[in-house]
Formats: sequence, structure tokens, C-alpha cells
Amino acid sequence: MTERLEIKNLFKVFSSTPGPALAMLAKGRGKSEIFEKLGVVVGLNNVSLSVPQGAVYMIMGLSGSGKSTFARCINRLNEPSAGQVLLDGRDIVPLGEAELREVRRTRISMVFQHFALLPNKRVIENVEFGLKLRGVAAAERRRRAEEVLSVVGLARWGYHYPHELSGGMRQRVGLARALATDADILIMDEAFSALDPLIRTEMQDELLRLQRTLNKTILFITHDFQEALKLGTRIAIMSEGEVVRDGTPQSIVLEPGSDYVAAFTREIDRSRLFDARLAMRPAEPVLQSEQGTLVSEAGGFGFMLDGNGKVLGVLDAIELGRARASGEVGTLSTDYVSVPPGAKLIEVARSYRDGRPIAVVDDEGRFIGSLGADDILARIASTAPQTVTGERHVQS
Repeated sequence: MTERLEIKNLFKVFSSTPGPALAMLAKGRGKSEIFEKLGVVVGLNNVSLSVPQGAVYMIMGLSGSGKSTFARCINRLNEPSAGQVLLDGRDIVPLGEAELREVRRTRISMVFQHFALLPNKRVIENVEFGLKLRGVAAAERRRRAEEVLSVVGLARWGYHYPHELSGGMRQRVGLARALATDADILIMDEAFSALDPLIRTEMQDELLRLQRTLNKTILFITHDFQEALKLGTRIAIMSEGEVVRDGTPQSIVLEPGSDYVAAFTREIDRSRLFDARLAMRPAEPVLQSEQGTLVSEAGGFGFMLDGNGKVLGVLDAIELGRARASGEVGTLSTDYVSVPPGAKLIEVARSYRDGRPIAVVDDEGRFIGSLGADDILARIASTAPQTVTGERHVQS
């Protein structure tokens, strides 16, 4: 997957003379010590991240962890003190004012927590605003604004004023304004945190719906781990201006790597996070016959697979034992459940009735593993770490 946005060794020191603080950071000094000695605040300390094209990358942490500073350094609302912000391989940190303005107008859009709508402008004029700054002709920007308002479900509200809309609707206007510019990257800074819980859930669902259609690259800042799990393809957790853990939502819950990260994960509903692929047992061939390959199943059953790896049928524990002993396969039953590897465990559990075996099959219908009730319950209850490759763990 192409890296749309890459952050390399990014530092932010809130000082007109950041050099002494950067020198102390290079020697391994911490944020607190630098503040005590120099009286300056370190916002970011050597942050590096790669955001793939089309990802929803969640940046989270407690207040003061540096997550909003990080977001604002990417589009240079805050000027980085050192490091690179590579947009499709081009470093935007050295860009002059005119070039940076063009990047903000065409490549990176931002959705703020408090809407930032112009109260004296109608909804459609707010949505057009970025296009107007870009110099787009009136008829074209009106067409585009009407198009995105329809996308976010506000087609009938274009000629109303912001004060006539609910909080959730105003946030949709902010999202529509960002989408209207057709920017490659959306930065969403606590975009839903000011909303009531039910409206917030609706906006999360709306963003997921839009993302399936638009496939934007989204950097989403939040302090809510449940929101990060729901929306994110990857999560980076920050503390003291540093990224202390990043990886997939499932891997972070399985292997937090530190007490700080583990504190976010303790109350997570694992049945809605973990999927069948994570809990399944891989196929174990026990018998080869003319019909195909017999593999054992987690609950004591056996699945018969054809030459393409697709399930022909299932044997109960008694028939499986006979087949092992005799080398011959008896009558196959079709009384089993098939689930995709991405099915959440709560969905799998709902399918588990009367002790029927569960086959995990891929998009082509090929058998890749099996699940029993014990596997489902063990994974939901488990807090034991699991080895996960390709993830970053940094002790804070």
C-alpha cells in the first residue's frame, strides 16, 4: 500500500529558540526536565509515522499528550521545530507561504471540533468557502457544494443558516466543507467529541459510510479509545509528545506493551473487536481419502475438504474417531456454520447454536480454520499478550 503521508523525526518545541531544547532531547532528556531547566514546553519528541493511502489512522492519548500539536504540525498551523512531513514523498516543511497555501487548499483539509462555520453565511456558502478561496468559478463551486451536501445527507439544508441546524448537522457541514475541496488527506481534530453520545455515534457511522465510498486518507485525533477502535485501521497512542504504541486495533488490545496503553484497553468489549481469524484454530489434516482431505475441528468434529479446499461436509466426533481408526469416511453432514475470517466474535457467537461446528472460510469459500465455543470464550476473556509482527512498541 502506498504511503500517502509519512512523518519522519518530527519535533515541536514551543519556543522562538528551540535549539537548546532540541539538543537536550538528542541527549535523552525528558520533557519535564527540559521545562524545569529551560522553561519551554516540548510538544513533540521525535515522532515518526507512516499513514498509508486510504487508511483511517487514529491518533490518541490523554490531554497534553501531543496529539493535537501533531495534527497541527502536519499542515503547519504549528511550525515544526525539526523533522519532515512527506506528502507523497514531498517534504512540505520547507515550503514557502504561497506553496503551503496551495497545499492547504488542494491536498489537506481539516475538520475541527467546534465546527468553525461562518454564522452569517448560509450552509451552502460555508461548504463553498474553500473552493472560493481557491478561485473556483461560482457555478462550479455551487455544483460541487450541492453534490457534497447530498453526500452527507444535507441536500435540503443548503440555504439555511448554521444556527438553524443541530450540532450533528453543523458537524456534517464542516465535514462537507472539507470534502468539497476534494483534498487527498482529511485531518479531523477531535471532530466528534463535542457532540452528544447518540449524535456522535451517528457521525461515526456516517464517516465509515463515506469512507467506503470516498476512500480518503484520514488522520483522526481523539481521546476516546472506543472511537479509535470503531473507526481506525491503525492507532497511534501518544504520551509526553511521543508515540508509545502504534499498530492495528486488535494488536494493541492483545499486546499493549506498557501500563499506560493497557489502561486504555481494560474496559474494551473484545467480542466486538476481535474477529474469527484471531480466534480460529488452523486446519490440521488427519486423513487423506478419495473424497478429499479430512481435517480436525476445534470442538472434536471433522471437516472434509475437496481438492480446492472447500468444505464438502462435516463428521461428528464419533464418526471422526471411526474414520481415524478405519481410514474410511462415513456419511457427511451439512449441519455446520460458515463465517468469514473478518466476522466479529459477537456475530460468530450468535451463529453458534446447538453445538454445530463453525468453519472459517475465505472469500472463495476455502476452509482456513475452525472455531469452537471454547475458542470464542477464551479469546473474548483473554488478556494474555500474543506475538504480533510489524508493530511498534515503545515503553513510556
